[in-house]
Amino acid sequence: MSSVRVDAVGGRGAQLLRWIDARFPWSKLIKEHASEYYAGKNFNVWYVFGVLAAVVLVIQLLTGIFLTMNYKPSALEAFASVEYIMRDVEWGWLIRYMHSTGASAFFIVVYLHMFRAMLYGSYKNPRELLWLIGMCIYLALMAEAFLGYLLPWGQMSYWGAQVIVSLFGALPGIGETLVEWIRGDYFISDITLNRFFALHVIAVPLALVMLVVLHIMALHETGSNNPDGIEIKEQKDENGIPIDGVAFHPYYTTKDLVAIIIFLILFAGVVFFAPEMGGYFLEHANFEPANALKTPEHIAPIWYFTPFYAILRAVPNKLGGVLLMGSAVALLFFLPWLDRCKVKSIRYRGWTYKLALGVFAVSFVVLGILGTLPAVSLYTNLARIFTALYFAFFLLMPFYTSRERTKPVPDRLVYRG
Repeated sequence: MSSVRVDAVGGRGAQLLRWIDARFPWSKLIKEHASEYYAGKNFNVWYVFGVLAAVVLVIQLLTGIFLTMNYKPSALEAFASVEYIMRDVEWGWLIRYMHSTGASAFFIVVYLHMFRAMLYGSYKNPRELLWLIGMCIYLALMAEAFLGYLLPWGQMSYWGAQVIVSLFGALPGIGETLVEWIRGDYFISDITLNRFFALHVIAVPLALVMLVVLHIMALHETGSNNPDGIEIKEQKDENGIPIDGVAFHPYYTTKDLVAIIIFLILFAGVVFFAPEMGGYFLEHANFEPANALKTPEHIAPIWYFTPFYAILRAVPNKLGGVLLMGSAVALLFFLPWLDRCKVKSIRYRGWTYKLALGVFAVSFVVLGILGTLPAVSLYTNLARIFTALYFAFFLLMPFYTSRERTKPVPDRLVYRG
């Protein structure tokens, strides 16, 4: 009797699926992007950060929706509405801390995802467009974080936005007009808060989701890279299936699920036990309402902007600092064409690239630390040294990559369990 019921339920489920497939290509999408999408069988832990970025994006979108239900984008009420969310809204404190922690978690996983691309040459032919779309996602993420930075209307939010917006004034000719256009007023005011709120909750998230969809489509068109940098599509069996490939589902979805669970445990640990992270995730000055007549002792952006802030401060000239800071981000777009090495993976590249990538990673981290410290002469001089190392990685890349002594790349994937 029970087996008949199961068969009946299964039959109705199959009928429902056929009804959906006749009107929407659901099964086709699942096959193309999961069960019949083949990826290299030697993925390692570096390959989980892409899916973790998607998880954090969902967290940010969901918590952001609930925050907007009680937030008031008004200079008179914004700070109080955040306090209301934290103190009076049921589970409001949890939603706010998840959103603030999620912002930092987003940049952590994105930075690690980008570093993995540098390790294994995921930006090289035929994935140049994939890399460019990914960099557009990074820019949209930076814009989203900057716009949301002002919304709590705390001291650091207000003055941090004041400093960042004023940087555009250094551009010759259009600077002052551009600053006034961004603010919507002659100073950071209620109008600025309203337009930043609109962009933060509607315009930029829509662009971000669209770019993520394009990123996934481009990835599945070219196929995923792997730690050996070998194109698995070039060797297929008689059924047209890559010899060194495995179906993304269920082989990698189950592995990703483990990574997601571990990530959520760590994420919950931060949310419940250290949501401020010593002032790095939520600055202490931001627990005071914005005051245009009282400047904080040390103004610095949130930690994920501090490497570029340190580069900005390393140049005495304001315009020069703005241009150098912009160049620090822009150079990442040209990475596929700056790297002249024919080998993709760091496993088979020469010692020059390994050394250069190591120095680049250290310089980025050190610049991030220096950006949180006061602009005294010692820290400024150190910032200049590490800024030079940061730019040397990109500007010298065509020379040291074209002369690399590489190892022979195997014909088949090498599995290292």
